Amino acid sequence: MAKRKTAYVCNDCGADYNKWQGQCDNCNAWNTLTEFVVSGKTPARQGRFEGYSGSRSVIQSLDEITLESTSRRSSGIDEFDRVLGGGFVAGSAILVGGNPGAGKSTILLQVLCDLAQSMNALYVTGEESLQQIALRASRLALTTKNLKMLAETDVVAICEAANQVNPKIMVVDSIQVMYLNDVQSAPGGVAQVRESAAYLTRFAKQTGTILLLIGHVTKDGTLAGPKVLEHMIDCSILLEGSNDSRYRTMRSAKNRFGAVNELGVFAMTEKGLREVKNPSAIFLSRSEEPVSGSIVLVVWEGTRPLLVEIQALVDQSFLNNPRRLAVGLEQNRLAMLLAVLHRHGGLNVGDQDVFVNAVGGVKVMETSADLALILAIVSSFKDQPLPHDMVVFGEVGLSGEIRPVPSGQARLQEAVKHGFRRAIVPHANLPKQRIKGLDVMGVKKISEALALV
Repeated sequence: MAKRKTAYVCNDCGADYNKWQGQCDNCNAWNTLTEFVVSGKTPARQGRFEGYSGSRSVIQSLDEITLESTSRRSSGIDEFDRVLGGGFVAGSAILVGGNPGAGKSTILLQVLCDLAQSMNALYVTGEESLQQIALRASRLALTTKNLKMLAETDVVAICEAANQVNPKIMVVDSIQVMYLNDVQSAPGGVAQVRESAAYLTRFAKQTGTILLLIGHVTKDGTLAGPKVLEHMIDCSILLEGSNDSRYRTMRSAKNRFGAVNELGVFAMTEKGLREVKNPSAIFLSRSEEPVSGSIVLVVWEGTRPLLVEIQALVDQSFLNNPRRLAVGLEQNRLAMLLAVLHRHGGLNVGDQDVFVNAVGGVKVMETSADLALILAIVSSFKDQPLPHDMVVFGEVGLSGEIRPVPSGQARLQEAVKHGFRRAIVPHANLPKQRIKGLDVMGVKKISEALALV
């Protein structure tokens, strides 16, 4: 009997080693190496699929390559198309991840039921029975005619069945339960996930099929499986939202055909996920009367501006170490801004608990929230409400200067559409021409911004 050959693969970066070690030399992560059995042949590199029209590879000069516009297929949901960069691209592999109950299977079932009326569509389920899928489609009142269904977890059998119906779009739910017989490990393991995804991706590339893979996430919110899984696909999308909230946000973490960090907003209803045409209206559900610690920020998400309410609560602390809690904002940046506020704004909150929150469950990742966050903290500390019709954005430096942010003109135009009449922005972001109905005030330092409010 031949001796079994093993290898060790890093779950974070995908690097492999001949023997186990505590730290990965490639990404410096600890205790991330997982053992798997190496097969004598690589399934993802064998054979060709029907419908493959490629020829032998040849070397070409870059200027000889013809530029052809990539045709896209709309999903039927504008917010989904926005995250994808305009729609589905033939032959692309898309990974959709999210927490259990976020709505991954629901939205992809909605999309396939709609597209099945005009193109061949195949839905492959490995976690649920066909009866469960049919029951969900009936509950959502979807048009189930023409949608092909398959309950299978063997990747080779899936590709063989797909060759018979020649689908233009195919969903695999989920990649963690798929397996290849030639890989000596359990489904969900590092080797199985990597080889199964590689086999399915190669099938999609050679046949021009739009491939949608559903993936699970770990307890810290990242996609489960080896990091190499995200490298081999074309687009990685994360569907976020807690079970107690009716809203879901879809964000692209990687996209070879569109903008990264594009945000789509959906509402979970009895009829499935429905797109939200005006996301700013969700994040602006403010009280009718002005309250202290509340300010509206204009953030730039992907290719559009969004208005988000930022709330802050500063209260006397009875602990030796006052608490600093940020929900939807970066925790380390909050600590930095409090230090800048003390040094250059003359406000000491060292003995106060500071809580900040981005309303609506949205995550604000960019630095344009710095100025709004500082003003909200000062407003709560002084217990003085800020004007209800004011928007703020700007990056704050360690020396107390207010730095400009990209797309300042578009942010101000979005604020005017929602009825705001005043704005505090970095001096470098002042519009060249006056915006009708909006009084824009430019500031260069934190002290100037505090003097205005």
